[in-house]
Parts: sequence; C-alpha cells; structure tokens
Amino acid sequence: MRLSSALTAALTATAAVALAATGASAAPAGTAARPAVCQEKALGVSASPGGQRNAARITVTNRGGSTCVVDRIPTVTFRGLDGSAEPVPPATSGSYVLSPGERGYAAVRTAAPGTTEGHVVRTLSVAADPSHSGVTFGAATVGMDRGIRVWEPVTTLWHTSRAAADRALADATR
Repeated sequence: MRLSSALTAALTATAAVALAATGASAAPAGTAARPAVCQEKALGVSASPGGQRNAARITVTNRGGSTCVVDRIPTVTFRGLDGSAEPVPPATSGSYVLSPGERGYAAVRTAAPGTTEGHVVRTLSVAADPSHSGVTFGAATVGMDRGIRVWEPVTTLWHTSRAAADRALADATR
C-alpha cells in the first residue's frame, strides 16, 4: 500500500507542476469545484396557498445563468415574531444545488390545523439562503385572508417537486 500511496503522491505532484507551468488550476483529485452561493437577485422566490389550513407552499427558481447553491433549509420568518420555522425533519445547514432554470419547492405549516394558540401576523418572509434578505408575502397571498396564525411553525427542506414537499410536510406533522 505504501508504494501505491507514494506513486499517487508523485503523480499528483507532477500534475500540479505541469498545471502551474501552463497557468491552469485544478481541484484536488476526486473533488469538483463547488458552485457559489446564489446571488439573491438571480433567484425568484414565490409563495402560494398550501392546500391545507395553516400551510403555504414556497418556490425558489434559479433565474441566473450558472449553477449555484442555496441553503437546504429555507429561512421562513413571521413579522413581529422572533425566530424562524423549524426544519422537518430536523436538519442542519447544507447545500441545495440549483441549475439555471431549476426550481426548489418547500412547504410551511404555520400552526396545526384547528389550533387557537399562538399569534396572528399579516406577513411571512422567505429567504432561500440565510445570507439573503428574503421576500415578504401578505397573508392573502398564502391563502390566509384573516391573518397567518403562528404556533410552532415548521418548514420542509427544499425538494425537487411540489408533491414531494407536500408529502414531506404531511409525513413530518402527523
């Protein structure tokens, strides 16, 4: 095994010298260059009614010309309230890759259906990445004309289809 490791190291060093001589650069073997975080102005973010009480659907679209990434957890906040919707299933930050023209879908539940607890707010904001300011939507836009009832809000991760996001929310909130 030592001979193989030594040979690999020698070949890697030789390739690096050859690339340097030509002015080229390369990522380490076995890795690809990571796409940059999507610029906020290159994204379209929209919201619509969620198909069930106290739920909304959100969509992010890469309107730019190159592949980029957003956080895999959409940041959903509510006017006048601290914090944001918790991801379901529980998750940590990570990358969600969007090719040009590609969309990501998530579903948000603001409160369990039938709950009378919580606060009622007039807007919710969605950012595709925590480094973005986000877009604010009124209650009527998400089908909650009497206001958005907020009590233990949750959001799915981004998914490749609206149906997958709806299923993820239904599975997580049973």
